[in-house]
Amino acid sequence: MLLSEQSYKKIDRELAKYPADQRQSAVMAALAIAQDELGWLAPETMRELADYIGMPAIAVQEVATFYNMYNTKPVGKHKISVCTNLPCALSGGVRAANHLKERLGIDFRETSDDGQFTLVEGECMGACGDAPVMLVNNKRMCSWMSNDKIDALVDELSGNPAK
Repeated sequence: MLLSEQSYKKIDRELAKYPADQRQSAVMAALAIAQDELGWLAPETMRELADYIGMPAIAVQEVATFYNMYNTKPVGKHKISVCTNLPCALSGGVRAANHLKERLGIDFRETSDDGQFTLVEGECMGACGDAPVMLVNNKRMCSWMSNDKIDALVDELSGNPAK
């Protein structure tokens, strides 16, 4: 088994929310649980989840590759998604992305040499009024990201918070 007993217990709680003939409805939650534990979703992880849920492996892969919150390739410890959709782009998203690229020394879809950061373009995060916005590890939304706030975020994630 690729996942811990604790992760399977979490998946079981998600599966219990649906009738037995609709277990596939828990696939998104199961993928998130597996990714939280392993950092990314390898093909064998997706196959194991498919077997556990009782659905075709290709259906699990289709879900994992459709949504950009799932990592189907290894990523850094901190994945930063920058919204570059038009409202954010017009409100500083491109500037914020360029600042991050320069600060981290990487481009979109790249991981820093130390394995700490992966930078990706994000689709609309539903916070256009807070632009530019970023999402850290699919869980933490950061709004109104000036260059100073970006630098403070990188320092914090690096373990070097500014005083």
